Order: sequence, then structure tokens, then C-alpha cells
Amino acid sequence: TFTAWCNSHLRKAGTQIENIEEDFRDGLKLMLLLEVISGERLAKPERGKMRVHKISNVNKALDFIASKGVKLVSIGAEEIVDGNVKMTLGMIWTIILRFAIQDISVEETSAKEGLLLWCQRKTAPYKNVNIQNFHISWKDGLGFCALIHRHRPELIDYGKLRKDDPLTNLNTAFDVAEKYLDIPKMLDAEDIVGTARPDEKAIMTYVSSFYHAFSGAQKAETAANRICKVLAVNQENEQLMEDYEKLASDLLEWIRRTIPWLENRAPENTMQAMQQKLEDFRDYRRLHKPPKVQEKCQLEINFNTLQTKLRLSNRPAFMPSEGKMVSDINNAWAGLEQAEKGYEEWLLNEIRRLERLDHLAEKFRQKASIHESWTDGKEAMLQQKDYETATLSEIKALLKKHEAFESDLAAHQDRVEQIAAIAQELNELDYYDSPSVNARCQKICDQWDNLGALTQKRREALERTEKLLETIDQLYLEYAKRAAPFNNWMEGAMEDLQDTFIVHTIEEIQGLTTAHEQFKATLPDADKERQAILGIHNEVSKIVQTYHVNMAGTNPYTTITPHEINGKWEHVRQLVPRRDQALMEEHARQQQNERLRKQFGAQANVIGPWIQTKMEEIGRISIEMHGTLEDQLNHLRQYEKSIVNYKPKIDQLEGDHQLIQEALIFDNKHTNYTMEHIRVGWEQLLTTIARTINEVENQILTRDAKGISQEQMNEFRASFNHFDRDHSGTLGPEEFKACLISLGYDIGNDAQGEAEFARIMSIVDPNRMGVVTFQAFIDFMSRETADTDTADQVMASFKILAGDKNYITVDELRRELPPDQAEYCIARMAPYNGRDAVPGALDYMSFSTALYGESDL
Repeated sequence: TFTAWCNSHLRKAGTQIENIEEDFRDGLKLMLLLEVISGERLAKPERGKMRVHKISNVNKALDFIASKGVKLVSIGAEEIVDGNVKMTLGMIWTIILRFAIQDISVEETSAKEGLLLWCQRKTAPYKNVNIQNFHISWKDGLGFCALIHRHRPELIDYGKLRKDDPLTNLNTAFDVAEKYLDIPKMLDAEDIVGTARPDEKAIMTYVSSFYHAFSGAQKAETAANRICKVLAVNQENEQLMEDYEKLASDLLEWIRRTIPWLENRAPENTMQAMQQKLEDFRDYRRLHKPPKVQEKCQLEINFNTLQTKLRLSNRPAFMPSEGKMVSDINNAWAGLEQAEKGYEEWLLNEIRRLERLDHLAEKFRQKASIHESWTDGKEAMLQQKDYETATLSEIKALLKKHEAFESDLAAHQDRVEQIAAIAQELNELDYYDSPSVNARCQKICDQWDNLGALTQKRREALERTEKLLETIDQLYLEYAKRAAPFNNWMEGAMEDLQDTFIVHTIEEIQGLTTAHEQFKATLPDADKERQAILGIHNEVSKIVQTYHVNMAGTNPYTTITPHEINGKWEHVRQLVPRRDQALMEEHARQQQNERLRKQFGAQANVIGPWIQTKMEEIGRISIEMHGTLEDQLNHLRQYEKSIVNYKPKIDQLEGDHQLIQEALIFDNKHTNYTMEHIRVGWEQLLTTIARTINEVENQILTRDAKGISQEQMNEFRASFNHFDRDHSGTLGPEEFKACLISLGYDIGNDAQGEAEFARIMSIVDPNRMGVVTFQAFIDFMSRETADTDTADQVMASFKILAGDKNYITVDELRRELPPDQAEYCIARMAPYNGRDAVPGALDYMSFSTALYGESDL
């Protein structure tokens, strides 16, 4: 094998060897072999026949080998000159390793491993070939045949080969290699088949000849790999851009649909409808908005990550469609929160207004019904002409009765004013059924005015007749005068005892309870008045019985009977304990509301400061340096996990908040935190930790892609933090200049220094926001040392695939690239219009520059 390998090279110099140990003894052919395989000239050889001349020549060859970085162990010129077979073969193997195998490199591996990896990749499509080593993996001959077929399929009909016929396979490969590939037959098929473990060095030597024979194809494969890598980056970035556009569109559409709903302040007419609106808003805050908060945060993170990847791969920055910039989404979101800001407060105020309206409407109906019941028949009574045929005593009785009625009428004046006032308040509060209330109130007022006019007219008629009538019954008059106010007092008391009430605090219910106790304290005096009134009536009865007075009908001055007084008095006594029970139940409800307030306040007073503390801690973590970026990232992720684990407490507080709203509790003196404060703080906390984690991830991406060491990253961070005195995470222009100077940049105050600083600012602050972020700072510090693909490198790779032509064809792209990437190029490459163009020629040069934003793709 070694002899054949040496002859394959010596043939180029017009000579051959037959016996390695003999033909290399004088050193002449050995020096010639080294000149052929290295392409360099060695020192002039000695032509003498003496031993000293031969040793000198061999030493020149050995010195040349050593100058190529090869360490020769125990190999001396004397052994070669003396024909030591073992030493001579060892030297030849060393030469083969150095000049035929060592320079082989596949994916940063070298020598034996690189050659083996190359064989495995080339034979991977062949299912019956499994190259694992340089001995038994080649015994069936299919590995050699596969290498030839992969590069020159027209030379071997691989489909006719059989694994159980190794001799045929090996001889086929050796013959084809020698005849068509100019690879000499270095191995013997019978020796390989008949040996349990073929010689590894011989196999490696022979296989390396295949590698060098196909080096042109290898060069094309390397170029194809580079192009595939660049295209893969472009395809991934395009997918990220499409994902961003879709997510941004969906989020903006959701905001567009939601804002009109939040801005709709059209009130409902009923408490039930407004309660449903409040429940819908709670569902929005609990269920619908939180995922959108996460989507917005993820959108910003995706945008930052995409821009980082584009910068790291020398691509132009991504510019979203019009209206879909991160700033556009932030503006839309600000509009959403502005619309949301007053919605819940408006809902609660509307509910409170409707509650007040329902109470007032019920109060109006009660008072109106009582008044209408009292006025029923009064107009007919006032229009009677009974005084025209009455006797003197009857006239006087009618006059006294009329005076009692006027007293009763005056007592009802307050109720009529109350009814009008309630109707006015319902109108001012925009009660939905105001027309019917106004109609009823107007009817009552008109009737009241008519009663006043009729009362005045009847009084005038009676007074005209009074002059003719003198007899009067003082006792009946006394009874009527005292019974009417007392009756009115009882009706008022019954009305007050049955009056509905709305309170929101314990103090309010205690006030009602105190007023009720004061009312109960007046009952003994009222009972005395009742007894006195009944005593008057009894006195009348006594006089009638004593003096046998002929009484025609009932008391002429009033229709209020003792039986009616006793009945109403008994009703008042029954209503008092009912009122006691209602006040007691309301007091218990207010106590429960107070417990809910304290329970919510206790939790909110813990959660609110906790959120604020975590926000401050995240701010400190983002500017402190402890350990590597990976350590910081792990720390932040653990921190994020602890924050997420706090979510059940937020949910519990939401539950308590819902109980408070369902109980219609509108204020809470036990805490300054509202549920809205907690929600906003929680959302800001989740967004801040996610953004901080994304910032560290982008720093890791930048560090790894730019080759920045951890020490350099720590130095950059320390310098940045030193000048970020307000801990805002950004540097102003002057702070940034001071930071650059501290890192060794020579930026003077002269015109040249100002121009240089303006150039740097245009790089780190392209949008002229007036601040420099840490990510932009890191990108700038690492920009000059970046080891990334360039447009020129990609263009050179395409030129290799095109066989040095200025254009490439569809067939060449499909032959050299994977199907999806080949079609990607075909769809985007412009036609080539040069003078040397052929039909279907494609312009790979403009395509390469477009990949890096130097022209349109």
C-alpha cells in the first residue's frame, strides 16, 4: 500500500520505486517524493555514493519533515540508510499522515476523525453501508463503491452489487478508481477479505486518496453548507417576522373591538342589567385582559429577540407594517387603559344611582298611595249642599266638622310637599319612569289645589250660615280637634315604621336605631293622649245617656271613631317589634360588610407592599452583577417562579373583592389599596420580570455570537451601571460619552471628537430617542470583532456552486442545495442579464447582497 501511494506521487516526477527500504536508502527519491507532495524545493542533495552522502540526504529529508511540525520519534538517518524496514515504514506513514491526512478537516475535526466523518456523510444515503472505522467496515467493498457512486454515479451500477460478494465489490472499486480516478491500486481484495481485521493504516491511506480525488466536490459541499446556513437564518427570521405581524394584528384588533365597549356609558334602567354589566367587566379584568397583557409582553420580547438575531447575523433591522410598531401597540394599549380607567367607577356610581332611584320610587309610591287614599271622596264631600236644609245645631256641627277637616288638610300639606320633592329628585336623577311619576305627582298637586279651593268655598258658605245657627256640641268638637291630629300622627308613625331604608355603614344603621328608640320613648305620652281622646268620646256618651239626648248619626265633626283609633293604635304597637327586627337584621348585615372590608384590607395591605418590594428587587437585580449571565438568568427565572407562585393570593383577593362588590360596599377605610391598584401592580410585576429575563437572554445571545468573554461582559455592565446614576437602565449622551472614555475611547472635545461621537450615537441610537440602552451599548462594543457571515462570503460560496460563472442555473441550485432552500433561492433570485447569460440564468450576486439589506430582495 505504501509503495503504491509513493509511486502515485513519484509518477509525476517520472520515476518509480519497487522496494521501499532499498530505494529510499540513498535519500534521493525520498527528497524527490517530499518535493512532489509539498510543492516546495528541498536543499540540494549530495550525489556521491558514500555512506556519508546518503546520511546527509536522508537528514535533509527528515529536517524538512520536522519543519512541517511533525515530531519524529526514534527515526534516524542511519536506520533508513541501513535499510531498517520498520523505521522506513514508520517514516512513510508519518509522511502520509502529515501530507495526505492531517489537512483533512470536517466540521472542526481533523485527521482520522475528520476523514471518518467525511466517509460517514458521503455514504449515509446507502442503507447497506455503515462506516464506523478504518478496518472491518470496509471488508465487503460496498463502502469504496458507495464513495465512487456518490461522486461519479456513471462509473458504477451500484444497484447490481451484493453485500455477500465482497471480492467483486472490492475489485470493482479498485479497478474503477485506478482507471477513471487516477488512484493507484494500493490494496489487494483477497488480502482484505481473508483478514479478520484489515490494516487500518493501509485503509486510511487508500481512502485519503479518494478524499483528495473528490476535493473539488468537497469544496462545493462546503460552499453549499455555508449558503444553507445563511438561508436557514433568513427563513427563520422571516417566520419570526410573520409571527410578529400576526400577533400584532390580532392584539390590535382585540383592542379595537374592546375600546368602544369600555367607552360605552349608556346606563341601563334596572339594577339587574347594571349588575350584569359589572359582572361582564369583572370577567374582562379576570379572564379576558390578563392573557392579552401576556401577549403584549411576549410581542415586545419577540420583537427584541428578532432584532437581536438580525443584528447578530448582519441583517437589516426589522420594520413592521405601518401601524404595527411596538410604539403603535403601546399607544393603542394606553388608549385601552384610558377607556378602562373610569369604566368600573362609572358602573358603581350607576348602580348606586339606580339603588337610590328604586328606593325613592318606592317611597314616592307609598306616600302617593296613602295620600290618594286619604283624598278619596274629599272633593265630593266638600261639594255637598247639606248646610242648606240643616238646622242651627246641624249648621254649627257642619262648621266645626269643616274646621276639623281644615286642620287635617293642613296636616297633609307636608306629605304633599314630600311627594313633590321626591318626584323632583327622581327627575334630577334621570329615573327611567319619570313620565308616569310626573303624571301622578301632577294629578296629586292639581287635586290638592282643588281641595284647597273647595275647602275655602265651603268655609265661606258655612260662615255665612253660621250667623243663623248658635248651638254647638263642644265635646264633639273637642274630640274631633284632638282625634284628627292624633290619627294623623298614628298614620305618620305607621308610615315611618313601614318606611324602607338604605344604609352603607354601621354608623348609619345605629343612627336609625337611635331614632327608633327615641320614637318608642314617645309611646307612653301618645297612649295618654289616646286615653284622653277616648275619654272625651266616653263623656259624650255619658251625657247622651244621662240627659237622653237624641243623637242623629255619628259625631258630626269627624269620621274618626274610637274603634278606628284603637285599631290604628294596635297596628302601631305591632309595627314597632317588626321595625326592631328589621333594624337588627340590617345591623348584622353591616357588621358582615365591615368584616369583609377588614378581610380585604388586611390582605391588600400585605400584597400591595409585597408587589412594590418585588418591583424594587427586580430593579436592583437588573443592575447588579453576581456571577455569570447564566447565573443571573437562573436567578431571575427562580425569582419569576416565586412570583408566579404568589398568584393564588391575588386570586383570593379577587374573590374577596367580588364579595365586597356583590354586597354593594363602595368604600373601605381599612386600606388605601383598591383591587385596581393591585391588578395594575401585579401586571407590571409580571411584565417587568419577563422583560428583565429577555434582556439577559439577549445579552447571552450577543455575548455568544460576538465572542465576548464573561469578564468583558462584567466590565461592560460595571461601566454602564457606574454612569447610570438614576438606575433608569439607559444612559444620556453625556453619560454615554463618559462611559466610552472610561473604556479607553479617545473622544476629544474638538471637532473631530464631536464628529466621531455623533457617528457612534447614530449607531447606538438610530431613532434619536436621546438615550442608549445596555443592549445597544453591548452591540456597539462587540460590533468590530464580530465573526459573522458577510455578503461577499455568501457570494463567493455561490460562485463555487456555479463553477466560477457569474450566474447560476436552476438545475445547479437543486443539485447542490436541500429542496426547500433551493426553491427559496429560485423564487427570489432575479434573472441574470450579463453578456454571458444563458436561458434561465439567475443572478446570485444581487441575491447575496439583498440577504444583508444592501439591496432589495
